[in-house]
Amino acid sequence: MKIVLVHPNYHSGGAEIAGSWPAAWVAYIGGALKSAGFDDITFIDAMTHNIEDDALADKLRDLQPDVVGVTAITPSIYKAERVLEIAKQVCPDALGVLGGVHATFMYKQVLSEAPWIDVIVRGEGEEIIVDLLRAYDEGRWPADRKSIKGIAYKDGTEIIATQAASTVKDLDAIEADWSLLDWGSYIYVPLGVRVAIPSMARGCPFTCSFCSQWKFWRDYRVRDPKKVVDEIEKLVNDHDVGFFILADEEPSINRKKFIQFCQELIDRGLPDKIKWGINTRVTDILRDEDLLPFFRKAGLVHVSLGTEAAAQLKLDLFNKETKVEDNRRAIQLLRDADIFTEAQFIVGLDNETPETLEETYRYAREWNPDLANWSMYTPWPFTPLYQELGDKVEVFDFDKYNFVTPIMRPEAMDRAELLDRVMNNYRRFYMIKALFHYPWRGTGFRRRYLLGCLKAFAKAGFARTFYDLGKVGYTGPQSKKKVDFHFDDSRKIAPAQIADWEAAADRAARAKERREAVRAQGKARAEERNAAKVMACGGGTEQMEDTAEFRLPEDAGQARENA
Repeated sequence: MKIVLVHPNYHSGGAEIAGSWPAAWVAYIGGALKSAGFDDITFIDAMTHNIEDDALADKLRDLQPDVVGVTAITPSIYKAERVLEIAKQVCPDALGVLGGVHATFMYKQVLSEAPWIDVIVRGEGEEIIVDLLRAYDEGRWPADRKSIKGIAYKDGTEIIATQAASTVKDLDAIEADWSLLDWGSYIYVPLGVRVAIPSMARGCPFTCSFCSQWKFWRDYRVRDPKKVVDEIEKLVNDHDVGFFILADEEPSINRKKFIQFCQELIDRGLPDKIKWGINTRVTDILRDEDLLPFFRKAGLVHVSLGTEAAAQLKLDLFNKETKVEDNRRAIQLLRDADIFTEAQFIVGLDNETPETLEETYRYAREWNPDLANWSMYTPWPFTPLYQELGDKVEVFDFDKYNFVTPIMRPEAMDRAELLDRVMNNYRRFYMIKALFHYPWRGTGFRRRYLLGCLKAFAKAGFARTFYDLGKVGYTGPQSKKKVDFHFDDSRKIAPAQIADWEAAADRAARAKERREAVRAQGKARAEERNAAKVMACGGGTEQMEDTAEFRLPEDAGQARENA
Protein backbone atom coordinates (compact mmCIF):
# COMPACT_ATOMS: atom_id res chain seq x y z
CA MET A 1 0.00 0.00 0.00
CA LYS A 2 1.38 3.39 -1.03
CA ILE A 3 1.13 6.13 1.61
CA VAL A 4 1.86 9.83 1.07
CA LEU A 5 2.18 12.19 4.05
CA VAL A 6 1.88 15.91 3.32
CA HIS A 7 2.81 18.87 5.50
CA PRO A 8 0.55 21.74 4.34
CA ASN A 9 2.04 24.91 2.85
CA TYR A 10 1.24 27.36 5.65
CA HIS A 11 3.35 30.39 6.62
CA SER A 12 2.69 33.01 9.29
CA GLY A 13 5.91 34.92 9.92
CA GLY A 14 6.20 33.60 13.46
CA ALA A 15 8.56 30.89 14.72
CA GLU A 16 9.78 30.11 11.19
CA ILE A 17 11.94 33.23 11.16
CA ALA A 18 14.48 31.22 13.20
CA GLY A 19 14.68 28.49 10.59
CA SER A 20 12.97 25.79 8.60
CA TRP A 21 11.50 23.28 11.03
CA PRO A 22 11.28 19.55 10.27
CA ALA A 23 7.85 17.94 10.51
CA ALA A 24 8.40 15.73 13.55
CA TRP A 25 4.93 14.20 13.20
CA VAL A 26 6.06 12.53 9.98
CA ALA A 27 8.97 10.80 11.73
CA TYR A 28 6.82 9.44 14.56
CA ILE A 29 3.76 8.50 12.47
CA GLY A 30 5.99 7.13 9.73
CA GLY A 31 7.99 5.12 12.24
CA ALA A 32 4.84 3.58 13.69
CA LEU A 33 3.58 2.67 10.22
CA LYS A 34 6.87 1.12 9.18
CA SER A 35 7.01 -0.93 12.38
CA ALA A 36 3.55 -2.25 11.45
CA GLY A 37 4.73 -3.28 7.99
CA PHE A 38 3.65 -0.25 5.94
CA ASP A 39 6.97 0.67 4.37
CA ASP A 40 5.97 2.44 1.14
CA ILE A 41 5.85 5.98 2.55
CA THR A 42 6.60 9.24 0.76
CA PHE A 43 6.74 12.63 2.48
CA ILE A 44 5.94 15.92 0.72
CA ASP A 45 6.93 18.97 2.75
CA ALA A 46 4.83 21.60 0.99
CA MET A 47 5.58 24.15 3.70
CA THR A 48 9.37 24.07 3.64
CA HIS A 49 9.53 23.86 -0.16
CA ASN A 50 6.63 26.29 -0.69
CA ILE A 51 4.79 23.88 -2.98
CA GLU A 52 1.71 25.54 -4.43
CA ASP A 53 -1.55 23.75 -5.20
CA ASP A 54 -0.87 23.02 -8.87
CA ALA A 55 2.56 21.56 -8.18
CA LEU A 56 1.15 19.49 -5.32
CA ALA A 57 -1.57 18.16 -7.60
CA ASP A 58 1.06 17.08 -10.12
CA LYS A 59 3.06 15.24 -7.44
CA LEU A 60 0.01 13.41 -6.11
CA ARG A 61 -1.18 12.59 -9.62
CA ASP A 62 2.20 11.03 -10.41
CA LEU A 63 2.37 9.07 -7.15
CA GLN A 64 -1.26 7.83 -7.16
CA PRO A 65 -1.19 6.88 -3.47
CA ASP A 66 -3.66 4.64 -1.71
CA VAL A 67 -3.64 6.89 1.37
CA VAL A 68 -2.95 10.60 1.78
CA GLY A 69 -2.30 11.74 5.36
CA VAL A 70 -2.14 15.35 6.55
CA THR A 71 -1.90 17.06 9.92
CA ALA A 72 -2.91 20.55 10.98
CA ILE A 73 -2.76 22.94 13.86
CA THR A 74 -5.52 25.55 13.95
CA PRO A 75 -3.95 28.15 11.61
CA SER A 76 -3.03 25.55 8.97
CA ILE A 77 -6.41 23.79 8.96
CA TYR A 78 -7.67 25.33 5.70
CA LYS A 79 -4.41 24.46 3.93
CA ALA A 80 -4.70 20.89 5.21
CA GLU A 81 -8.31 20.65 4.07
CA ARG A 82 -7.22 21.93 0.65
CA VAL A 83 -4.49 19.27 0.40
CA LEU A 84 -7.10 16.54 0.85
CA GLU A 85 -9.44 18.25 -1.59
CA ILE A 86 -6.70 18.23 -4.22
CA ALA A 87 -5.96 14.58 -3.40
CA LYS A 88 -9.62 13.69 -3.90
CA GLN A 89 -9.54 15.39 -7.31
CA VAL A 90 -6.39 13.74 -8.70
CA CYS A 91 -6.49 10.36 -6.93
CA PRO A 92 -10.17 9.93 -6.02
CA ASP A 93 -9.80 6.38 -4.74
CA ALA A 94 -7.21 7.33 -2.12
CA LEU A 95 -8.24 7.45 1.53
CA GLY A 96 -7.93 11.03 2.80
CA VAL A 97 -6.86 11.16 6.48
CA LEU A 98 -6.52 14.25 8.67
CA GLY A 99 -4.99 14.38 12.15
CA GLY A 100 -3.70 16.95 14.62
CA VAL A 101 -4.94 18.96 17.55
CA HIS A 102 -7.44 21.13 15.67
CA ALA A 103 -9.21 18.25 13.96
CA THR A 104 -9.24 16.28 17.20
CA PHE A 105 -11.37 18.84 19.02
CA MET A 106 -13.09 20.47 16.03
CA TYR A 107 -13.93 17.42 13.96
CA LYS A 108 -17.55 18.51 13.54
CA GLN A 109 -16.42 21.88 12.24
CA VAL A 110 -13.89 20.28 9.88
CA LEU A 111 -16.22 17.63 8.46
CA SER A 112 -18.92 20.28 7.99
CA GLU A 113 -16.68 22.58 5.96
CA ALA A 114 -14.60 19.87 4.23
CA PRO A 115 -16.90 16.88 3.55
CA TRP A 116 -14.36 15.40 1.13
CA ILE A 117 -12.22 14.28 4.08
CA ASP A 118 -12.71 10.55 4.58
CA VAL A 119 -11.62 10.20 8.19
CA ILE A 120 -10.19 12.21 11.08
CA VAL A 121 -7.76 10.75 13.59
CA ARG A 122 -8.59 12.12 17.04
CA GLY A 123 -5.74 12.29 19.52
CA GLU A 124 -2.28 10.72 19.39
CA GLY A 125 -1.97 9.15 16.00
CA GLU A 126 0.63 6.38 16.14
CA GLU A 127 -1.63 3.54 17.26
CA ILE A 128 -4.86 4.82 15.71
CA ILE A 129 -3.36 5.22 12.24
CA VAL A 130 -2.04 1.67 12.32
CA ASP A 131 -5.46 0.28 13.25
CA LEU A 132 -7.10 2.43 10.59
CA LEU A 133 -4.75 1.45 7.76
CA ARG A 134 -4.87 -2.22 8.66
CA ALA A 135 -8.64 -2.11 8.30
CA TYR A 136 -8.29 -0.25 5.00
CA ASP A 137 -5.59 -2.59 3.69
CA GLU A 138 -7.61 -5.69 4.60
CA GLY A 139 -10.74 -4.40 2.89
CA ARG A 140 -12.60 -3.81 6.16
CA TRP A 141 -13.11 -0.12 5.39
CA PRO A 142 -15.72 1.33 5.61
CA ALA A 143 -17.67 -1.69 6.92
CA ASP A 144 -15.72 -1.90 10.21
CA ARG A 145 -15.04 1.77 10.78
CA LYS A 146 -17.33 2.00 13.79
CA SER A 147 -15.10 -0.47 15.61
CA ILE A 148 -11.94 1.61 15.14
CA LYS A 149 -11.33 3.73 18.22
CA GLY A 150 -10.29 7.36 17.99
CA ILE A 151 -11.69 8.39 14.60
CA ALA A 152 -14.47 10.59 13.20
CA TYR A 153 -16.13 10.54 9.79
CA LYS A 154 -19.32 11.39 7.92
CA ASP A 155 -21.95 8.74 7.30
CA GLY A 156 -24.30 10.44 4.87
CA THR A 157 -25.22 13.69 6.58
CA GLU A 158 -24.39 12.41 10.08
CA ILE A 159 -21.03 13.04 11.75
CA ILE A 160 -19.86 10.02 13.71
CA ALA A 161 -17.16 9.92 16.38
CA THR A 162 -16.11 6.51 17.64
CA GLN A 163 -15.02 5.80 21.19
CA ALA A 164 -11.87 7.70 22.11
CA ALA A 165 -8.66 5.71 21.93
CA SER A 166 -6.36 5.52 24.93
CA THR A 167 -3.14 7.49 24.93
CA VAL A 168 0.04 5.75 23.85
CA LYS A 169 1.26 4.11 27.05
CA ASP A 170 4.59 2.77 25.80
CA LEU A 171 6.28 5.74 24.16
CA ASP A 172 9.56 3.82 24.02
CA ALA A 173 7.99 1.37 21.56
CA ILE A 174 7.74 4.13 18.94
CA GLU A 175 10.78 4.14 16.69
CA ALA A 176 10.80 7.44 14.83
CA ASP A 177 11.86 7.25 11.19
CA TRP A 178 13.70 10.51 10.58
CA SER A 179 15.01 9.23 7.23
CA LEU A 180 11.69 10.23 5.64
CA LEU A 181 12.75 13.89 5.82
CA ASP A 182 14.98 15.86 3.44
CA TRP A 183 17.56 17.00 5.97
CA GLY A 184 19.33 19.52 3.79
CA SER A 185 16.22 21.70 4.06
CA TYR A 186 16.06 22.13 7.85
CA ILE A 187 18.45 24.81 9.04
CA TYR A 188 18.51 26.68 12.36
CA VAL A 189 19.44 30.21 11.26
CA PRO A 190 21.21 31.45 14.44
CA LEU A 191 23.84 28.69 14.18
CA GLY A 192 23.58 27.72 10.51
CA VAL A 193 23.21 24.02 11.37
CA ARG A 194 20.58 21.37 10.79
CA VAL A 195 17.80 21.28 13.37
CA ALA A 196 15.52 18.54 14.73
CA ILE A 197 12.55 18.46 17.11
CA PRO A 198 12.56 15.15 19.01
CA SER A 199 10.18 14.40 21.86
CA MET A 200 11.01 13.16 25.37
CA ALA A 201 7.62 13.39 27.07
CA ARG A 202 3.99 13.95 26.25
CA GLY A 203 1.39 15.79 28.24
CA CYS A 204 1.43 18.45 30.92
CA PRO A 205 0.01 18.33 34.47
CA PHE A 206 -0.78 22.04 34.40
CA THR A 207 -3.99 23.50 33.01
CA CYS A 208 -3.14 26.94 31.64
CA SER A 209 -6.43 28.38 30.45
CA PHE A 210 -5.09 29.51 27.05
CA CYS A 211 -3.41 26.20 26.16
CA SER A 212 -4.77 23.06 24.51
CA GLN A 213 -1.81 20.72 24.87
CA TRP A 214 -2.81 19.37 28.27
CA LYS A 215 -6.22 18.49 26.79
CA PHE A 216 -4.76 16.83 23.70
CA TRP A 217 -2.13 14.61 25.35
CA ARG A 218 -4.38 14.04 28.38
CA ASP A 219 -1.89 12.35 30.71
CA TYR A 220 1.79 12.95 31.36
CA ARG A 221 4.26 10.27 30.20
CA VAL A 222 8.04 10.27 29.92
CA ARG A 223 10.27 8.18 27.68
CA ASP A 224 13.37 6.37 28.85
CA PRO A 225 16.09 9.06 28.71
CA LYS A 226 18.52 6.59 27.15
CA LYS A 227 16.06 5.92 24.33
CA VAL A 228 15.74 9.65 23.69
CA VAL A 229 19.51 10.08 23.58
CA ASP A 230 19.73 7.08 21.23
CA GLU A 231 17.42 8.98 18.90
CA ILE A 232 19.44 12.19 19.19
CA GLU A 233 22.72 10.37 18.61
CA LYS A 234 21.22 8.86 15.47
CA LEU A 235 20.14 12.31 14.30
CA VAL A 236 23.71 13.54 14.79
CA ASN A 237 25.43 10.59 13.14
CA ASP A 238 23.01 9.82 10.32
CA HIS A 239 21.64 13.26 9.47
CA ASP A 240 24.31 15.69 10.67
CA VAL A 241 21.94 17.54 13.00
CA GLY A 242 23.67 20.25 15.05
CA PHE A 243 20.80 21.68 17.09
CA PHE A 244 17.59 20.30 18.54
CA ILE A 245 14.63 21.62 20.47
CA LEU A 246 12.70 19.22 22.66
CA ALA A 247 9.09 19.27 21.49
CA ASP A 248 7.77 18.77 25.03
CA GLU A 249 5.51 21.32 26.67
CA GLU A 250 7.73 21.13 29.77
CA PRO A 251 10.59 18.62 29.49
CA SER A 252 12.11 19.45 32.87
CA ILE A 253 9.04 18.75 34.99
CA ASN A 254 10.22 15.20 35.73
CA ARG A 255 13.41 16.28 37.42
CA LYS A 256 14.88 12.79 37.78
CA LYS A 257 14.37 11.85 34.12
CA PHE A 258 15.65 15.22 32.89
CA ILE A 259 18.82 14.86 34.94
CA GLN A 260 19.31 11.34 33.54
CA PHE A 261 18.80 12.71 30.05
CA CYS A 262 21.47 15.39 30.55
CA GLN A 263 23.91 12.92 32.08
CA GLU A 264 23.43 10.52 29.19
CA LEU A 265 24.23 13.31 26.70
CA ILE A 266 27.41 14.12 28.65
CA ASP A 267 28.48 10.48 28.95
CA ARG A 268 28.28 10.05 25.17
CA GLY A 269 30.16 13.27 24.43
CA LEU A 270 27.25 14.72 22.51
CA PRO A 271 27.44 18.31 23.86
CA ASP A 272 30.56 18.75 21.70
CA LYS A 273 28.51 17.86 18.62
CA ILE A 274 25.06 19.26 19.24
CA LYS A 275 23.49 22.08 21.23
CA TRP A 276 19.84 22.31 22.23
CA GLY A 277 16.98 24.33 23.64
CA ILE A 278 13.73 23.84 25.53
CA ASN A 279 10.53 25.59 26.50
CA THR A 280 9.81 25.35 30.20
CA ARG A 281 8.16 26.97 33.19
CA VAL A 282 9.70 29.58 35.43
CA THR A 283 9.04 27.39 38.47
CA ASP A 284 11.27 24.62 37.11
CA ILE A 285 14.17 27.04 36.72
CA LEU A 286 13.77 28.25 40.29
CA ARG A 287 13.58 24.66 41.51
CA ASP A 288 16.74 23.65 39.64
CA GLU A 289 18.91 26.65 40.44
CA ASP A 290 21.85 24.50 41.53
CA LEU A 291 21.56 22.27 38.44
CA LEU A 292 21.64 24.96 35.76
CA PRO A 293 25.45 24.76 35.23
CA PHE A 294 25.02 20.99 34.82
CA PHE A 295 22.31 21.53 32.21
CA ARG A 296 24.62 23.92 30.37
CA LYS A 297 27.38 21.33 30.43
CA ALA A 298 24.94 18.91 28.78
CA GLY A 299 24.57 21.32 25.85
CA LEU A 300 21.46 23.27 26.86
CA VAL A 301 22.02 26.76 25.49
CA HIS A 302 18.54 28.24 24.97
CA VAL A 303 15.54 28.34 27.29
CA SER A 304 12.26 29.90 26.25
CA LEU A 305 10.38 30.82 29.40
CA GLY A 306 6.62 30.99 29.63
CA THR A 307 6.72 34.27 31.53
CA GLU A 308 3.50 35.10 29.59
CA ALA A 309 2.70 38.37 31.31
CA ALA A 310 4.24 41.27 33.16
CA ALA A 311 1.11 41.83 35.23
CA GLN A 312 0.02 39.47 37.99
CA LEU A 313 -3.60 39.89 36.92
CA LYS A 314 -2.82 38.27 33.58
CA LEU A 315 -0.79 35.49 35.15
CA ASP A 316 -3.79 34.66 37.33
CA LEU A 317 -6.12 34.82 34.31
CA PHE A 318 -3.89 32.38 32.42
CA ASN A 319 -3.78 30.09 35.48
CA LYS A 320 0.03 30.17 35.32
CA GLU A 321 0.54 29.61 39.06
CA THR A 322 3.57 31.93 39.05
CA LYS A 323 4.41 35.41 40.29
CA VAL A 324 5.90 38.34 38.37
CA GLU A 325 8.96 38.44 40.60
CA ASP A 326 9.60 34.77 39.79
CA ASN A 327 10.14 35.71 36.14
CA ARG A 328 12.91 38.16 36.96
CA ARG A 329 14.67 35.67 39.21
CA ALA A 330 14.52 32.82 36.67
CA ILE A 331 16.01 34.97 33.89
CA GLN A 332 18.86 36.07 36.16
CA LEU A 333 19.63 32.47 37.14
CA LEU A 334 19.78 31.38 33.51
CA ARG A 335 22.01 34.29 32.59
CA ASP A 336 24.36 33.42 35.45
CA ALA A 337 24.57 29.87 34.06
CA ASP A 338 25.41 31.19 30.55
CA ILE A 339 22.13 29.89 29.11
CA PHE A 340 20.38 32.16 26.62
CA THR A 341 16.96 33.28 27.77
CA GLU A 342 13.88 34.10 25.73
CA ALA A 343 11.00 35.77 27.56
CA GLN A 344 7.54 35.13 26.14
CA PHE A 345 4.81 37.72 26.59
CA ILE A 346 1.19 37.14 25.62
CA VAL A 347 -0.51 40.35 24.55
CA GLY A 348 -3.70 41.36 22.81
CA LEU A 349 -6.52 40.34 25.10
CA ASP A 350 -9.65 42.46 25.17
CA ASN A 351 -8.38 44.39 28.22
CA GLU A 352 -5.03 45.29 26.62
CA THR A 353 -4.13 48.99 26.74
CA PRO A 354 -1.19 51.09 25.54
CA GLU A 355 -0.10 51.23 29.17
CA THR A 356 -0.06 47.45 29.65
CA LEU A 357 1.95 47.01 26.44
CA GLU A 358 4.42 49.60 27.64
CA GLU A 359 4.64 47.72 30.92
CA THR A 360 5.73 44.54 29.11
CA TYR A 361 8.48 46.52 27.40
CA ARG A 362 9.69 47.97 30.71
CA TYR A 363 9.81 44.50 32.23
CA ALA A 364 11.65 43.13 29.19
CA ARG A 365 14.27 45.82 29.59
CA GLU A 366 14.45 45.43 33.36
CA TRP A 367 14.64 41.63 33.33
CA ASN A 368 17.10 41.84 30.41
CA PRO A 369 16.58 38.46 28.72
CA ASP A 370 18.68 37.78 25.63
CA LEU A 371 15.53 37.59 23.51
CA ALA A 372 11.94 38.72 23.95
CA ASN A 373 8.86 37.70 22.06
CA TRP A 374 5.45 39.36 22.12
CA SER A 375 2.85 36.86 20.95
CA MET A 376 -0.67 37.91 20.09
CA TYR A 377 -3.19 36.09 22.21
CA THR A 378 -4.74 33.36 20.08
CA PRO A 379 -8.00 32.00 21.50
CA TRP A 380 -7.81 28.34 20.56
CA PRO A 381 -11.46 27.37 20.10
CA PHE A 382 -11.12 24.31 22.32
CA THR A 383 -9.62 25.96 25.42
CA PRO A 384 -11.36 27.10 28.62
CA LEU A 385 -10.40 30.75 28.07
CA TYR A 386 -12.07 30.75 24.63
CA GLN A 387 -15.35 29.67 26.16
CA GLU A 388 -15.07 32.34 28.83
CA LEU A 389 -14.47 35.07 26.23
CA GLY A 390 -17.78 34.26 24.51
CA ASP A 391 -19.03 37.05 22.24
CA LYS A 392 -15.74 38.93 22.58
CA VAL A 393 -14.32 36.58 19.93
CA GLU A 394 -15.31 38.19 16.62
CA VAL A 395 -12.95 36.48 14.16
CA PHE A 396 -13.53 32.87 13.14
CA ASP A 397 -11.03 32.83 10.29
CA PHE A 398 -8.71 30.18 11.71
CA ASP A 399 -6.05 30.91 9.10
CA LYS A 400 -5.22 33.98 11.22
CA TYR A 401 -5.01 32.13 14.54
CA ASN A 402 -1.23 32.21 14.39
CA PHE A 403 0.13 34.23 17.38
CA VAL A 404 1.02 37.16 15.09
CA THR A 405 -2.41 38.41 14.01
CA PRO A 406 -4.55 40.29 16.57
CA ILE A 407 -7.62 38.07 16.80
CA MET A 408 -9.06 39.90 19.78
CA ARG A 409 -9.91 43.60 19.53
CA PRO A 410 -8.95 45.42 22.72
CA GLU A 411 -11.51 47.87 24.01
CA ALA A 412 -8.89 50.60 24.38
CA MET A 413 -7.46 50.49 20.83
CA ASP A 414 -8.00 48.95 17.43
CA ARG A 415 -6.05 46.00 16.05
CA ALA A 416 -3.77 48.15 13.89
CA GLU A 417 -2.66 50.20 16.89
CA LEU A 418 -2.10 47.00 18.85
CA LEU A 419 0.16 45.68 16.09
CA ASP A 420 2.01 49.00 15.87
CA ARG A 421 2.68 49.13 19.59
CA VAL A 422 3.90 45.54 19.62
CA MET A 423 6.25 46.37 16.73
CA ASN A 424 7.41 49.40 18.70
CA ASN A 425 8.37 47.08 21.56
CA TYR A 426 10.32 44.88 19.16
CA ARG A 427 12.07 47.84 17.52
CA ARG A 428 13.21 49.35 20.81
CA PHE A 429 14.22 46.09 22.45
CA TYR A 430 16.28 44.73 19.57
CA MET A 431 17.79 48.08 18.62
CA ILE A 432 19.35 48.29 22.06
CA LYS A 433 20.45 44.65 21.86
CA ALA A 434 21.98 45.16 18.39
CA LEU A 435 23.87 48.33 19.32
CA PHE A 436 24.97 47.68 22.88
CA HIS A 437 24.68 43.99 23.74
CA TYR A 438 25.03 41.35 21.03
CA PRO A 439 28.30 42.53 19.42
CA TRP A 440 30.01 43.31 22.71
CA ARG A 441 28.72 40.92 25.39
CA GLY A 442 30.71 37.71 25.75
CA THR A 443 32.97 35.95 23.28
CA GLY A 444 33.04 32.82 21.18
CA PHE A 445 29.83 30.82 21.13
CA ARG A 446 27.74 33.38 23.04
CA ARG A 447 28.54 36.19 20.63
CA ARG A 448 28.09 33.95 17.58
CA TYR A 449 24.72 32.72 18.79
CA LEU A 450 23.34 36.15 19.62
CA LEU A 451 24.54 37.64 16.34
CA GLY A 452 22.90 34.68 14.60
CA CYS A 453 19.62 35.51 16.33
CA LEU A 454 19.99 39.12 15.21
CA LYS A 455 20.62 37.90 11.67
CA ALA A 456 17.39 35.88 11.77
CA PHE A 457 15.39 38.92 12.89
CA ALA A 458 17.05 41.18 10.33
CA LYS A 459 16.44 38.72 7.50
CA ALA A 460 12.75 38.36 8.35
CA GLY A 461 12.40 42.11 8.86
CA PHE A 462 14.00 42.98 5.53
CA ALA A 463 11.77 40.49 3.71
CA ARG A 464 8.79 41.75 5.74
CA THR A 465 7.82 38.18 6.57
CA PHE A 466 8.14 38.86 10.30
CA TYR A 467 4.64 38.98 11.80
CA ASP A 468 3.21 38.80 8.27
CA LEU A 469 3.94 42.53 7.98
CA GLY A 470 4.19 42.42 4.20
CA LYS A 471 0.81 40.75 3.82
CA VAL A 472 -1.03 43.14 6.12
CA GLY A 473 0.61 46.26 4.69
CA TYR A 474 2.42 47.47 7.80
CA THR A 475 5.57 49.52 7.16
CA GLY A 476 5.71 51.54 10.35
CA PRO A 477 3.62 53.87 12.54
CA GLN A 478 2.70 55.94 9.49
CA SER A 479 0.90 52.95 7.92
CA LYS A 480 -1.48 52.18 10.80
CA LYS A 481 -4.56 53.42 8.96
CA LYS A 482 -3.77 51.26 5.92
CA VAL A 483 -3.24 47.96 7.75
CA ASP A 484 -5.57 45.21 6.53
CA PHE A 485 -5.53 41.82 8.24
CA HIS A 486 -7.68 40.30 5.47
CA PHE A 487 -10.03 38.45 7.78
CA ASP A 488 -12.41 36.17 5.90
CA ASP A 489 -15.72 37.21 7.41
CA SER A 490 -17.50 34.35 5.68
CA ARG A 491 -15.86 31.90 8.05
CA LYS A 492 -18.26 30.92 10.81
CA ILE A 493 -18.55 28.20 13.42
CA ALA A 494 -20.56 25.32 11.93
CA PRO A 495 -23.96 24.58 13.54
CA ALA A 496 -22.81 21.02 14.29
CA GLN A 497 -19.80 22.35 16.20
CA ILE A 498 -21.91 24.86 18.11
CA ALA A 499 -24.33 22.09 19.07
CA ASP A 500 -21.40 20.00 20.28
CA TRP A 501 -20.12 22.88 22.41
CA GLU A 502 -23.58 23.52 23.83
CA ALA A 503 -23.99 19.84 24.68
CA ALA A 504 -20.62 19.86 26.41
CA ALA A 505 -21.54 23.03 28.29
CA ASP A 506 -24.84 21.43 29.36
CA ARG A 507 -23.00 18.36 30.60
CA ALA A 508 -20.56 20.54 32.51
CA ALA A 509 -23.44 22.57 34.00
CA ARG A 510 -25.28 19.44 35.08
CA ALA A 511 -22.11 18.03 36.61
CA LYS A 512 -21.62 21.31 38.49
CA GLU A 513 -25.20 21.19 39.72
CA ARG A 514 -24.68 17.62 40.96
CA ARG A 515 -21.51 18.61 42.80
CA GLU A 516 -23.24 21.57 44.41
CA ALA A 517 -26.24 19.41 45.35
CA VAL A 518 -23.96 16.86 47.00
CA ARG A 519 -22.16 19.62 48.92
CA ALA A 520 -25.49 21.14 50.00
CA GLN A 521 -26.77 17.75 51.09
CA GLY A 522 -23.62 17.11 53.08
CA LYS A 523 -23.89 20.55 54.71
CA ALA A 524 -27.53 19.91 55.63
CA ARG A 525 -26.66 16.57 57.21
CA ALA A 526 -23.85 18.17 59.16
CA GLU A 527 -26.23 20.82 60.45
CA GLU A 528 -28.71 18.09 61.48
CA ARG A 529 -25.98 16.25 63.35
CA ASN A 530 -24.89 19.43 65.09
CA ALA A 531 -28.50 20.14 66.08
CA ALA A 532 -28.83 16.63 67.47
CA LYS A 533 -25.81 17.12 69.67
CA VAL A 534 -27.45 19.91 71.70
CA MET A 535 -30.91 18.33 72.24
CA ALA A 536 -32.17 17.58 75.73
CA CYS A 537 -32.66 14.04 77.05
CA GLY A 538 -35.55 12.36 75.28
CA GLY A 539 -34.94 14.36 72.10
CA GLY A 540 -36.70 17.53 73.19
CA THR A 541 -35.52 21.05 72.51
CA GLU A 542 -36.52 22.69 75.77
CA GLN A 543 -32.94 23.05 77.03
CA MET A 544 -31.39 24.23 73.72
CA GLU A 545 -31.33 27.86 74.73
CA ASP A 546 -29.56 27.03 77.95
CA THR A 547 -27.02 24.70 76.33
CA ALA A 548 -26.33 26.71 73.17
CA GLU A 549 -22.70 27.33 74.19
CA PHE A 550 -21.98 23.64 74.78
CA ARG A 551 -20.12 21.66 72.09
CA LEU A 552 -18.82 18.10 72.09
CA PRO A 553 -15.12 17.71 71.31
CA GLU A 554 -14.54 16.86 67.65
CA ASP A 555 -13.16 13.37 68.40
CA ALA A 556 -15.96 12.56 70.84
CA GLY A 557 -18.62 13.49 68.34
CA GLN A 558 -16.94 11.35 65.69
CA ALA A 559 -16.70 8.41 68.07
CA ARG A 560 -20.40 8.66 68.86
CA GLU A 561 -21.30 8.73 65.15
CA ASN A 562 -19.10 5.69 64.48
CA ALA A 563 -20.75 3.86 67.35
